[in-house]
Amino acid sequence: MLLGTGPDGPVRGRRVVVTGMGVVSCCGIGLDAFWEGLQGPAPEGERRVRDFDAAAWFGPKEARRVDRFAQFAVASAAMALEDAGEIGVDPDRAGVIIGTGVGGLESLEEQIAVHLKKGPRRVSPFLIPMMMANAGAANVSMLAGYHGPCETVTTACAAGTHALAAAARLVASGRCEVALGGGTEAAMTPVGVAAFTNMTALSSSGISRPFDARRDGFVVAEGAATVVLESLDHARRRGARIYAELLGAASTADAHHITAPAPGGNGAAACMELALADAGIAAPDVGHINAHGTSTTLNDLAEAQAVAKVFGSPGPPVTSIKGITGHALGGAGALEAVATALTIDRRLIPPTAGHEETDPEIGLDVVHGAARPFDPAPALSNSFGFGGHNGTLVLAPLGE
Repeated sequence: MLLGTGPDGPVRGRRVVVTGMGVVSCCGIGLDAFWEGLQGPAPEGERRVRDFDAAAWFGPKEARRVDRFAQFAVASAAMALEDAGEIGVDPDRAGVIIGTGVGGLESLEEQIAVHLKKGPRRVSPFLIPMMMANAGAANVSMLAGYHGPCETVTTACAAGTHALAAAARLVASGRCEVALGGGTEAAMTPVGVAAFTNMTALSSSGISRPFDARRDGFVVAEGAATVVLESLDHARRRGARIYAELLGAASTADAHHITAPAPGGNGAAACMELALADAGIAAPDVGHINAHGTSTTLNDLAEAQAVAKVFGSPGPPVTSIKGITGHALGGAGALEAVATALTIDRRLIPPTAGHEETDPEIGLDVVHGAARPFDPAPALSNSFGFGGHNGTLVLAPLGE
């Protein structure tokens, strides 16, 4: 992976690979269930994670002291570590970077209600460690026993992608041999949903239709994903299974509006171009884009315009898994990075659920109706968040 671009060209770091993944999503818990869910119909009703039992990862008493968003982070990290096998890393050379957009909103909202109904003395003494945004990363570091950097990224809906990029750079720089990167969110509270509804961001039909002419907003969701990233040398020494290589990443800011994307997708286009440069590849090398694709009118159009600027029209095959998963905010980028790695590993691009009527203003090759066979090639995973945050990852089959 490349660390950046200096005055004399790219500055290369150590190669970084994906060796383990874990998922908590509304379409399935665990890799195989998640992948199967991406191939099926969209779930009906709210995009909550059903049948999640925190007791599988916490004791009953401990679970009551950990907000749902952090529970998701721990569960997905535990599955990722199990998937990676015996890592055998020095704890001082292993780190954790977890993203979230909102953090422990559920706990905060519940305790505000307690305060109003029962008074300040009844507010839980555990509220602060439950609501703080870094609780996800902190709990994951305790699960893994990793003593290296343990940090939190809170860049709205780009947080999961930015967290993975930061974790990869810990490995690429040599600071860590292994890093866990991911994103998590559980913000489907009454106040949270009301706020999104009142800002008219949500679909009035309750259907996510990415890049479709009838799209009318996103469907809010919860979920989490964690990825085990390690140096290629370390992975090879222990005989690890390698899903993909993380070739590069980039981050830019629109500096335009607190919720709306920059006109023409200029910030998103710059982010993709920087990610390609970071990876040391050119636009024609890219075989697939896992789009942000929230199914909002402005966001989908801006992303389509950005793709056209970088790749031409129609560009590489594009999919958005949000037709299935909904929009998990700070967890979305990590879920989509896992989907991208699985697309490379399993040679199949999941369809964009909800997409039926192509918007004539969006000249993308949107994979829809059925999954499409994929001849593994470098692929992008895009995330764009409120505040003008843009993030892009470049994942690829492991090369020589």
